[in-house]
Amino acid sequence: MEKELVMYTRTLGCPFVTIAKRVLGEHNVPYREILIDRDPLARNRVKTWTGFLSVPTLVVTEPGGILPIEEPAPLEKGTSPQGIDRNYMITEPRDKQLLEWLQKHGLVES
Repeated sequence: MEKELVMYTRTLGCPFVTIAKRVLGEHNVPYREILIDRDPLARNRVKTWTGFLSVPTLVVTEPGGILPIEEPAPLEKGTSPQGIDRNYMITEPRDKQLLEWLQKHGLVES
């Protein structure tokens, strides 16, 4: 199955966005960026998925898509999505979490 990586982010800096961009750059992983502070629908999507306006929220999509291949498992209300592998979605991952998630989806070789 062909896959594409989409990163929901915002124009203002964030340490987790910096980490994600560095890891993706180090491994030459192409991605599309959707800015939630410029796209109200994307903002609502992230809020619905995470319960917060958490960035980056990275999703594996079908080529040209904006939604994860499968709906992510719900989080318990008020639970932080930080670093939780939700199959085709991960939010605010640390370096190692992101790398393992990318490998799991075949976007980076193990």
